[in-house]
Amino acid sequence: MHCPFCKAGDTQVIDSRVSDKGDSIRRRRRCPECNKRFTTYETVELRMPQVVKQDGSRTEFDIERLRTGFMRALHKRPVRTQLVDDAVSAITHQVLALGERELPSRRIGEMVMKELYKLDDVAYIRFASVYKSFQDIDDFQDAIKEVRGPVGKLK
Repeated sequence: MHCPFCKAGDTQVIDSRVSDKGDSIRRRRRCPECNKRFTTYETVELRMPQVVKQDGSRTEFDIERLRTGFMRALHKRPVRTQLVDDAVSAITHQVLALGERELPSRRIGEMVMKELYKLDDVAYIRFASVYKSFQDIDDFQDAIKEVRGPVGKLK
């Protein structure tokens, strides 16, 4: 670590402490050249992949955009906010676990559909109708059959 005062190339760590939350480390440092002290913080930086859209353009993975998609599908549906937060978190963890630098938007859409399928039938159909570009009533009927299962009853 370079000294911010004299720009010396090496500094000494005097003290290290983990933050209260446990998500960062605070280090007190001293420069042997100018003898000044300063503090640095070390945190984990998770790098989310780029999302490759259908037209080939790329954009940053956006958790808020993911949450907005859930909220639109779940509009006026009886699903607790905590369940939505859990679903968004599950998808975020899945994306990180893939360890890829780029991810097709289609793959994220499939993850969203999987989570919505668990949460609410109507929200699943709403999202699927846009995501799969339903063209006619037959597409809706097929999706409803998928939700109801082979016996015709809701899952």
